[in-house]
Amino acid sequence: MLNRSNRLKRLLSYRSRHKKAMLVAGLYSVANKVFDVFPEILIGVAIDVVVKKEQSFLGRIGITDTYEQLTVLAIATFLIWLLESVTEYGAIVRWRNIAQEMQHQLRIHGVSHIQKLSLSWYEKQNSGRLLSILNDDVNQIERFLNNGLHDLIQMLVSSVLIGLVFFYLSPLVAVFAILPIPIIITGGFKLRGPLAGFYTEVRQKAAVLGEKLSGIITGVVTIRANVAEKAMVADIEQASDSYIMANRKAIRMSSAFVPIIRMAVLAGFLVTLVLGGIKTLDGEIAAAAFTVLVFLTQRLLWPFTRFGDLLDLYERSMASAKRVFDLIETPVDIKDAPVLDSPDIVKGKISFDHLVFAYNDRTAPVLNGFSLSIEAGEFIGVVGATGSGKSTLIRLLLRFYEAQSGTVSVDGIPVENWPLDKLRGSIGYVGQDVFLMDASIRDNLALGKTSIADEELTHALKVADAKTFVDSLPKGRDTQIGERGQMLSGGQRQRLTIARGILGNPPILIFDEATSAVDNETEEAIQSSLISLAKNRTMIVIAHRLSTIRHADRILVMDGGGVKELGTHDHLLQQKGLYKRLWDLQTGER
Repeated sequence: MLNRSNRLKRLLSYRSRHKKAMLVAGLYSVANKVFDVFPEILIGVAIDVVVKKEQSFLGRIGITDTYEQLTVLAIATFLIWLLESVTEYGAIVRWRNIAQEMQHQLRIHGVSHIQKLSLSWYEKQNSGRLLSILNDDVNQIERFLNNGLHDLIQMLVSSVLIGLVFFYLSPLVAVFAILPIPIIITGGFKLRGPLAGFYTEVRQKAAVLGEKLSGIITGVVTIRANVAEKAMVADIEQASDSYIMANRKAIRMSSAFVPIIRMAVLAGFLVTLVLGGIKTLDGEIAAAAFTVLVFLTQRLLWPFTRFGDLLDLYERSMASAKRVFDLIETPVDIKDAPVLDSPDIVKGKISFDHLVFAYNDRTAPVLNGFSLSIEAGEFIGVVGATGSGKSTLIRLLLRFYEAQSGTVSVDGIPVENWPLDKLRGSIGYVGQDVFLMDASIRDNLALGKTSIADEELTHALKVADAKTFVDSLPKGRDTQIGERGQMLSGGQRQRLTIARGILGNPPILIFDEATSAVDNETEEAIQSSLISLAKNRTMIVIAHRLSTIRHADRILVMDGGGVKELGTHDHLLQQKGLYKRLWDLQTGER
């Protein structure tokens, strides 16, 4: 786990692509602060002109006429204000662009990393928490990158530049004026520890609130059906109150820092006013120089009121950085195989050899010594009770999980030795959980594929018995279907996922309860399509309705994580075992 300093180093490591841009932005910040200090110096020069006239500083460098001196001052003031405005614009635009780019890199890194994590990791996560990290926490870091580095550079440049002017005009006054600065910085660093703890709690409460908000949105139908709206609002209110209370603790402490800094600024100003005034009356400091000192005192110390805000912003961002980097550093438990000399063409032979597999939260194995060999081009139907291990087989084949022992092979090569993109790209998968994006039908069908011809789309829609309803939509394949496809019926959504699974003509097709949400007429149409799809490819169909797989080459009946029965439909009926009993139940013969 990274500490705060390491978190900052890790965060700044994302600047590697922006070193030149950061250098330019830093130069703009420095130049902006230099031009920002000059107006106070010019005020002193103006007073010097009015008081000393020909003997003023400008007179000594050759501009003796008083009106010419004032003209020069006016032009210099205009140019300095113009340059100050230009450099401020340049600095802000560049720092904000850099912050946006680094925020983008950080978010994409996080999203890319969690795509590599196994399903067992996802089962322990909450989508609201992940959204909070990848969105809210990354945005919080962006706020620090947006303003923090710019403010820090300007604070340092201002202190050095004005300090040099002070020491040039009066070393004694400079010492007393600068004295509050180390006190302010020391107090700020002592405040960091408690603030860090408070903001860690704030981010945790924000994550809980995000989780509950995500749940109330995704579960709106169930909530309304159970008349639970008020209970859900009360739950959100409680989580929101906890977030507010955690924030209040941090706000109380961070807000107390600014009044303390103001008192330090006041102390420095009073020292400059009194000590500088005495020295001016004694003739040791010119009146114009005294004016510059008084004005610059505020310029020297007032930026440190931003030190409190900067510290607050830093601790908020470090609390968020901890959550983001903890996510990014989650170990990848399923490693991708290196690109090797695997066959260019996948034939589709699949072997399960003595598999033993148990989920993390279960002691009893779901699969216990399971073995099965599927020839290339064979159509296998799989049935069995809930929990018998049907879907687990598919997840092991796709390497969503890894077995504790045993081997899963494709064309004689263990799946661990296949590059994941090639393995999964060779398998068309249609699951029982429908996933559709808030996009067009065309974009949903082409998920993960770079280019799909219209002819391929048409074929896939026909096979899935989806072409008729898609063509009847206002914009056909370019119709937007809403989040999770909510503008479509359940059966229409299921048919689109079937079309997506068979798109691209994969050598292996897997249907995991894919017809569970379609009506009998649609299922009959899909059954006819399955027979034609099974030609020249390996197909595994897990089905609750036995009629879907009655024409399979072999039907596997699973029970207790093993092979209970195996054979053709007619053969299994003659066996008068578990398959026969299931068939009789579904056909109404018993």
